[in-house]
Amino acid sequence: MNWAEGIQNAINYIENNITEELDNNVIAAQACCSSYYFQKIFSLLCDMTLGEYIRNRRLALAGSELISTDIKVIDLAMKYGYSTPESFTRAFTMFHGVSPSEARKNASSLRSFSRLTVELSLKGGKTMNYRIIEKSAFTVIEKAEVHRLDENDVVSSTVPDVWAKAGADGTIAQLVGMASDRKFIYGICYGNGKETYDEDTFEYSIAAICAEDTVAPEGFRISHIPARTWLAVECQGTCPETVQQQWREMCASFFPSSGYTPTYEMDIEVYPSGDPSAPDYKFEIWVPVVKN
Repeated sequence: MNWAEGIQNAINYIENNITEELDNNVIAAQACCSSYYFQKIFSLLCDMTLGEYIRNRRLALAGSELISTDIKVIDLAMKYGYSTPESFTRAFTMFHGVSPSEARKNASSLRSFSRLTVELSLKGGKTMNYRIIEKSAFTVIEKAEVHRLDENDVVSSTVPDVWAKAGADGTIAQLVGMASDRKFIYGICYGNGKETYDEDTFEYSIAAICAEDTVAPEGFRISHIPARTWLAVECQGTCPETVQQQWREMCASFFPSSGYTPTYEMDIEVYPSGDPSAPDYKFEIWVPVVKN
C-alpha cells in the first residue's frame, strides 16, 4: 500500500462509519501507521485535526438530515455521537451559526462540509534537499518522556520545553559526556512505536549515540535503533518552526511522488552544535522509509 492509498483508506473508513464510535487507533490502522503519526500527517496536510474533520462531517450530515426528514433532535444527537440534546445543540449552533430549530425554519443558512479525497497535485517552486541513506543498527543513550496530544488532537507543544529544560538542568551535557560521537545531539520521536501507550500519547527523547556497553545512569536508558533505510532531509532555520515546515513538505510533496513510504516507527532530528534559534541554523530530519 502506498502513502496516498493509506490516507484515503482511513478517510473512507471514517466516512463509512461516521455515525459509529470511531477509535483513532483503528482509523490509523487503515493507513498502516500509528495513531500519533496519522494524526500528525493528517493535520499537516489538511490544515485541520482529525477530530475537527470528524466533528465537522458529522455536523454537516446532521444538518442535511435535520432539514430533509422529521427526525427528532434528541435522536439526531444520539446518532451523531452526542450524549445530550443540549451538547448537540451547542455544537450544531457553533458550526452552522443557527440552532437546530432555526435551521428547520430556514434551511438555506446551513453550512456544508464535504468529505476529503486524497489527490496528488504538483506545486512548483519549492525544493527539498535530501539523501536516501542506509544505516546499520546503532545504540543511543537517551532521556525520554511521554507527551500527549491536546484536547483538539493537536501534536503537543511541550517538546520545545523539554529541550529548554534539558539545557538548563545539565541533561544535554550529561548525554554529550556519555556519547561516542559528540558532534550531534538527537531528538527521537517514537510515536506509538517504542512502547504501548494509549492513542493520544507519543514518546520523545533527547539522545546521543553511545557504545553498546554503555551503562545508563538513573533517569536515562539505552535503546537500540535498528538498521534501516532513511530519508535524510536537510533543514535550515529556527526550531521548532522549521521542523513543522519540513514535515509539511515531506507529506505534501515528497512521499506522494517519490516512491518511498515512511515506516512510521520513529523519526530522528539530528542537531549539531550551534544556535537552534538562528535563521541560518542547519540540521537534519531522518525518517525510516521503504521503497514502494
